[in-house]
Amino acid sequence: MSQSSFARSLLAGAFVACLAMDGAQAQPAAQDVPPVNSGANPYRVIRDWGQFTMEGRQWGGSNGVAIDKDGKSVWATDRCSAGIAPGCLGAKANPVHLFDESGKEIRSFGAGMFVWPHSVHVDRDGNVWVTDSRAASAEELKKYPDEGAKGSAVVKFSPDGKVLMILGKPGVRGNPPEALTDPNDVLTDPANGDIYIAESHTNVEDPNLVGRISVFDKDGKFLRVIGKAGTGPGEFRTPHAIRFDSQGRLIVADRHNHRVQILTKEGRYIGEYKEFSRVSGIAIDPNDNLYAADSESEPIRHPGWLKGIRIGSLKDGKVTIFIPPHKTNAPEGGMGEGIAIDAKGNIFTAEATVRGVTKYVKD
Repeated sequence: MSQSSFARSLLAGAFVACLAMDGAQAQPAAQDVPPVNSGANPYRVIRDWGQFTMEGRQWGGSNGVAIDKDGKSVWATDRCSAGIAPGCLGAKANPVHLFDESGKEIRSFGAGMFVWPHSVHVDRDGNVWVTDSRAASAEELKKYPDEGAKGSAVVKFSPDGKVLMILGKPGVRGNPPEALTDPNDVLTDPANGDIYIAESHTNVEDPNLVGRISVFDKDGKFLRVIGKAGTGPGEFRTPHAIRFDSQGRLIVADRHNHRVQILTKEGRYIGEYKEFSRVSGIAIDPNDNLYAADSESEPIRHPGWLKGIRIGSLKDGKVTIFIPPHKTNAPEGGMGEGIAIDAKGNIFTAEATVRGVTKYVKD
């Protein structure tokens, strides 16, 4: 998006606010943009970077990756088994992992606590937050009758795996403060410790679709909800990832709406970009460059767009770097969901389909 188109987006947000004051319901749609499938690619790809040297097992599908407080070690989650189901149901594997700079596993924990581990976030104190974006279905509970009290929650761990807080009621989908609905991502405000949780990972065709960001204070007290399900400004269909930029603005990967939204911490709509495609994961460097992982674009879901990593500035939305998808048996290839950047500028993606963690090194 050019600076002029971003300005139009800002004016659209102001127009919507005026309409809301008048009681009107109409909200203008964002401008569509032509597919962005090219750009420089200065990165060398290292597939299967993280190795389970402690557990000695294969990776399950992975959605979450984050950089440790030290700026170089890497945290990642996996779903304990290949494919979408059953995830970690009935598994004894640890789904939360810490790797050193070489990709060697140095710590893991969380066995028996999760259904579908999703994102991972490291807060200002080095604590590790993990979302569980699914609860067991009625059919799954017939096979795993003792697994009903887990899933659809957020767990805060100390760096060595001690449980410090649980938000939501494990095994129950619902509304805060009592429960959460299939949380995708969690983020803490480095300024005051407030906790932002993006919901949900449910079917967007569901008439009762949840699309929101629930906010709690650092002690877990519920504060407010940002947004609702929908396609208008400040509304979401699968807010799959959330980050803060250098200005403290809340950046949201609104995946099913094929856009990245920019909001204030209070939830006021500022603008949006569609140039980054159908975004599953986002990372932001100190210069407010946005790294967006598109793991889902293909002819049916997002015609004309390719999977890949798009990198561009949050100042104007212009994509300058495009990293193409991995080659797989599927013609559209594969790309990771979660994405993170270490202190040296290396990129890491968590792979849901080809599994594991991929490292991208700038040559």
